[in-house]
This record gives sequence, C-alpha cells and structure tokens, in this order.
Amino acid sequence: MSGNVQLLSDTLAAAKAEDRAALIAYLPAGFPTVDGGIEAIKAVLDGGADIVEVGLPHSDPVLDGPVIQTADDIALRGGLKIADVLRTVREAHAATGKPVLVMTYWNPVDRYGVERFTAELAEAGGAGCILPDLPVEEAGVWREHATKHGLATVFVVAPSSRDARIARITEAGSGFVYAASLMGVTGTRESVGASAQDLVRRTRATTELPVCVGLGVSNATQAAEVAAFADGVIVGSAFVKRLLDAPDPASGIVAVRELAAELAAGVRKGRVSA
Repeated sequence: MSGNVQLLSDTLAAAKAEDRAALIAYLPAGFPTVDGGIEAIKAVLDGGADIVEVGLPHSDPVLDGPVIQTADDIALRGGLKIADVLRTVREAHAATGKPVLVMTYWNPVDRYGVERFTAELAEAGGAGCILPDLPVEEAGVWREHATKHGLATVFVVAPSSRDARIARITEAGSGFVYAASLMGVTGTRESVGASAQDLVRRTRATTELPVCVGLGVSNATQAAEVAAFADGVIVGSAFVKRLLDAPDPASGIVAVRELAAELAAGVRKGRVSA
C-alpha cells in the first residue's frame, strides 16, 4: 500500500533533480459536476501539473476564499458525496499515473470514519491527505491509520507559526510541508510576498521534507518567483476561476489545461531567474 506515497516522494525528488519546483494544482471534486471535475483534473495533470490536490467540498470552508467557496457550493448543491471524491481520485490517478492527494477539513473525515476513509483513499490510489484544520496534537488516530495504509499526512505551517511550532508540525508530517504564504484565506494576490520565503527558510531548518508554497499564486510570473525558493508551487483559486469564468464546460477544460502549461513553464524559469 506504500506505493502511492512513494510516488509522491519520487515526483518531488524528480523535480528537484531537474533543479525546479514541482507544480501542484488544486481543484475541488464535483465541480462543475463530478464528471466535469474529473475531466478538469485530468486536463490540469496533462497540461503540466506534477501533482494534484482534490478538494473535498465542505459546508464551512473557513480557510477558503470566495472563488473556492463558490465552487464548493456548486459541488455540494449537486449532491457530492465522499464516494464521488474517491472516484475522482481513482480516475485522475489511473488516467495520468501522477500523485493525487485529497485536501479536506477534518469534520467530514471524522464523520465518515478514519479507518474507512484512509482504507478507501489508499485503495483509490490516493497518495495522502492535506488536513489544514487538524492540530498536530489531535492527529494521532489519523496518522496511525494513514501510516497503516501508506498515505502521506501533509500539515500546514503559516507565517505566524513560531519556530518550535514549525518543528513540531514537520516532525509529525510526511510527503511534504504545505507552507501558507500569507495569513488569510485562499485566493489570488497581486504579490505572494517575502513572508513566504522567510517561512520556507524557517521550515527547512526543521525538516528534510520538501516545502511547497500555496495561497496567492495565480500566474506564471508568480509561480517563477515562488519556484526560486520553494520545492513546490501550489495553485488553486486560479484554476477554479478559469472554470467559473468559462462560457461552457469544454472551454473550461481548455482554459485549465492552458493555465497548467503556463504555470509549468513558470516553475521551470524560477531557478534560472534566481
């Protein structure tokens, strides 16, 4: 069962060997529909993303900005179930062979059952989970089952995190560390800011895990900026916005594939420009 978390590690290591950051895309399951969401995720991976995070839409997405909240609402009103999220993981991974994680708040997993969720995610080919609202101190049961099923547990560090706190978080995590570039919710920003670079530096002082930066990256220029100092660049809202703005589903698929290609070029320029 450890093959998929190994695939995640190997993918990040391969990007490092090419002297570039990995491109990690985020899209919620079930948006604009379950089938449409699967096609969009496959398009992003085909377009150049190395890894994808499949969002598990939640009715109270405290860390998500208005763009992702809108997509989550569409998915939930469409009747999305966890089985649909797992199907999305399965089909995206099977079609592309690339690592697929789930990003979810803790409440849906807790209600579904930790053992059941981890077993089914591993069976679907999932590489792991990002749990932004699960404190490390309360993550023992999750980590036990995730380890049993060969799943990575990705925790989030923030600019406000003190060094000792970062060390505690990175010690408990696996796969990579998600460094939130700024305080606040997800969404595109004019600038990703110097706080992200300082956070990566402080995080790297505590761990050998790759450090990937998310929140605020929306174009190739910003991707290159972050790729100059991070192991991975995470982009979510910009992909969702392309789908929301598209006049029809087919145009949305083309738009997210094109954005993935632009961002993939951006992460490859980052180290050169640095």
